[in-house]
Amino acid sequence: MTARAIADVDIRADVGPGSTPSHFHCAGAWVLRAIEPLDHRLGAMRWPESGHLVLGASAVTAIDTTGAWMLHRTMRDLQKHGISVQVHGLRPEFEALLHLIASREVAQAEPSAPGLLVRIGQQSWRSLQNAFGMLSFLGENTLVLLQVLRHPRHIRWRPVLYNLQTAGFEALPITGLLSFLIGIVIAYQGAEQLQRFGANIYVANLVGLSMVRELSPMLTAIIVAGRSGSAYAAQIGTMKVTEEIDALRTIGVGQMELLVLPKLLALVIALPLLTVYTDVMGVLGGMVMARAELDVSFSAYLGQLDEAISLSSYLIGIGKAPVFAVIIALVGCFQGFQVGGSADSVGRQTTVSVVQSIFLVILTDALFSIVFSWFGL
Repeated sequence: MTARAIADVDIRADVGPGSTPSHFHCAGAWVLRAIEPLDHRLGAMRWPESGHLVLGASAVTAIDTTGAWMLHRTMRDLQKHGISVQVHGLRPEFEALLHLIASREVAQAEPSAPGLLVRIGQQSWRSLQNAFGMLSFLGENTLVLLQVLRHPRHIRWRPVLYNLQTAGFEALPITGLLSFLIGIVIAYQGAEQLQRFGANIYVANLVGLSMVRELSPMLTAIIVAGRSGSAYAAQIGTMKVTEEIDALRTIGVGQMELLVLPKLLALVIALPLLTVYTDVMGVLGGMVMARAELDVSFSAYLGQLDEAISLSSYLIGIGKAPVFAVIIALVGCFQGFQVGGSADSVGRQTTVSVVQSIFLVILTDALFSIVFSWFGL
C-alpha cells in the first residue's frame, strides 16, 4: 500500500486465537505506527507447543515493511520451536511483500568462541601494538626533553617541585619503614647460619651488599611504582575522561611538556635520593638485629660494613634508580593516555600501569645483573 493509503486506514492491529487451538487470526493494519502494541501482543500470545498452526490473515487491512517483518519474525520463531506455520487469506500484494522480506533475510550465525591460537595471536598483536605505542611515547618525550634542555626557561618548576614533594618527600615514611624491616629480616634469617660457623661479623656483609646493590633500589622502585606510577595514570586518565586534555590541546598547551615532563624530572631526582635513604634504613635495621641476635656491636658492624661495601657496588645501586624512575614515570603517564571514556577504564589502566612498571623494573634489574657480570662488576 502507498503511504497515503496507509495513513487513511485504521492503524489498529491485532492477533488472537481462532475457533480452534491451532488457528489464530491476524487483523487490522500491520504498519509502523501500530507496531509497538502489536509487538507486545505477539509477545504475550500463548502459542501451541508443537504441531501445525494456521494464521488467518484475511482481516489484515494494510501492511508495510515493518509489519511484514514482524509477521515473518513470528513465523520464524515458531518454526524454530518445531511448529509448522501456514498463512491463509493474505492479499496477494501483502504476500509478495512477505516473501520479499523472507528472501532478503540474512542468516546470522552464532559467533563461535575463538580458538587457542586465535587468542594467542590476538594477545600477541595487542602486546606488539602496546610496545610500539610505548616506544613512540618514549621518542616523543625525548624530543620534548631535548627542546626543554635547549630552552631551560620552558621548564615548569612549580609542577616539578610539587611532584618532587608527592613522589619523594611523602614517600619517605613507607620506604624507610619497609627497608628497615627488610634489613631486620635479612639479618635474622642469616643469623642462624652465621652462628654455626662463628662468622657473626659477616652479617654486615650480608645485609650491606644485598641492600645497597640490589634490594634498596628495586624495593624503592616497586613502592614508588605503586604510589606514584598509579597516581600518574589515574590523574592523566581522569583528565582524559573529563576532556581536560582536549581543552589543553585546543588552547595550544603541550600535554607532554605540562603533564609528563614534570613528573619525569621529579621522579629522576627523587628516586636516587630515596634509594640512598632506604640504603641507610636497611643497614640500620640489619645493625639493630645483629646487635640483638648476634651480639655484634654497632662499631664492629659499621667497621665491617666499610670493608664489605665498595664504591662500585654503592654506585651500581644508585645508578639503577634513575633508570627505574624513567620506566615508572613513562609507563604511568602512557597508561593514563590510554584511558577510554569511562571511569572503569581509569581503574583498569591504573592497574595495568602498576603491573607493567613492576615487571619492567624487575626485568631491567635482571638485565643490569647480566651486564655487570659480563664486565666483572
